[in-house]
Amino acid sequence: MTIHFKSKLSRINSQIIVHLPKQASEKLPSRGMAMVKGTINGFRFEAPLEPDGKGSHWLRIDKKMHEAIEADAGDTVTLAIEPVKEWSEPEIPADLKKALATSPEAQTLWKNITPIVHWDWVRWLRSTKNPETRRKRIETTLSMLKAGKGRRCCFNRSMCTEPDVSNKGILLEPTQ
Repeated sequence: MTIHFKSKLSRINSQIIVHLPKQASEKLPSRGMAMVKGTINGFRFEAPLEPDGKGSHWLRIDKKMHEAIEADAGDTVTLAIEPVKEWSEPEIPADLKKALATSPEAQTLWKNITPIVHWDWVRWLRSTKNPETRRKRIETTLSMLKAGKGRRCCFNRSMCTEPDVSNKGILLEPTQ
């Protein structure tokens, strides 16, 4: 099922995003992160939609997408998206890769869990700006994987976990 909508691009700090209208977001299979493919101003993409912490979703406009759509904050864009069943792998942070390389047990379990679970781990790690907290989360991740626990416990998938654009799990208001 393809979801069609228009929305204005917004800027939150240094990020350009598109916030989905509530009626578009309600058609997604989850209030949490959803992987979608589609077009924005005719540009094809596949990307995760992040939850906004208020029951809707938003899409990060990366540099490649920003250049291709020829639109900026304040401009209205046209999207056609559909959820995908097969999630793509997230980019694994270098510090997590390094930690996984130290433990064959953790690495084996990591290879056997699904991309959606990988996304949960990566989102949890990225959800802090504090280097000490991140270090502890890497240690916890490694410890849990070594113990055979492939899934992150007690992680609220419907909260916004990107610290540059959120506060206490809620997407910040746009600056323009």
